Amino acid sequence: MERPRDLGFAMPPEWAPHARCWMAWPCRESIWDGELEAARRAVAQVAGAIAEFEPVTMIVRPDLAADASLYLGKGVSVLPMTHDDSWVRDTGPSFLLDAEGNLGGVAWRFNGWGELYQDYAQDAELARRILEHVKARSFFSSLVFEGGNVSVDGEGTALVCEPAALDPARNPGFDREDVEAELAACLGIERVIWLPRGMVDDETRGHVDNVACFARPGVVLAARDEPGGPHHEALEANFEVLQQATDARGRSLEILTLPMPKPRQRREGVLLTTSYVNFYIANGGIVMPAFGDAADKTAYRALAAAFPEREVVQVEVLDLVTGGGGIHCITQQQPKP
Repeated sequence: MERPRDLGFAMPPEWAPHARCWMAWPCRESIWDGELEAARRAVAQVAGAIAEFEPVTMIVRPDLAADASLYLGKGVSVLPMTHDDSWVRDTGPSFLLDAEGNLGGVAWRFNGWGELYQDYAQDAELARRILEHVKARSFFSSLVFEGGNVSVDGEGTALVCEPAALDPARNPGFDREDVEAELAACLGIERVIWLPRGMVDDETRGHVDNVACFARPGVVLAARDEPGGPHHEALEANFEVLQQATDARGRSLEILTLPMPKPRQRREGVLLTTSYVNFYIANGGIVMPAFGDAADKTAYRALAAAFPEREVVQVEVLDLVTGGGGIHCITQQQPKP
């Protein structure tokens, strides 16, 4: 079986130029705590913000296409396609490019985040359908993996959260070496920096796109919580790993930090997964979350300083994170050749 690396394909970093952003329209009523309408408005606002920088293609269940078009503005095209919900970062492909600019993509196995949700048959086919639609070279992995659990620097290094990648409900019997081998073969990764913890109550069991990401080669943005905060212990464990890590080029990492907003509960005893790391890098812009929190401005300034060449836009997303994810979770960039 041909592997992407053998054919010269690798995963570009998220700041590389995009052809478009992929999104998917919310339709699984059970996860939105009765607030599906509010979630759709939030998704439409995120799509509109991204569309100011690059084209957006919104996958919409065919029976909802006419209704969704009423929410969506200029620069957002509707593509009728069957799916189960809106988390296209995890259900869509991880796009690849080769040295000649040919487009490819990896369709990982998807099992509803370790059988968290049972009705995922359509989402399990979504990556393949997207790759067929854009006529990309398709590669299929036996690894259960989601795009929200990898951040690459474009020079051979990846950040991955251990709990989700090694979840026995996803990949029973797999160890770090098994996952590293598959990421190397599929994405062109030479070194994985394993972060030990995800956010408390993250339904994914710990995705990296809530705790850390590359801003550019050698530079990582990492979330940190105040002492006594619910995520303090987990995020400090990750921070210590990043402080000691080197990338595929042998460089120590420069770590820029983002604050945490005050904790909010999704339902009794369960925290909302609110993180400023969960943002989208667009062509010339950053679309980042706002939570109606005092830390919103601090996080905005931090991202503006980290990406001085990009315009930073904040979008209120509390109605979105009630479903379990943020801006990065509902977006997937398609690189431009």
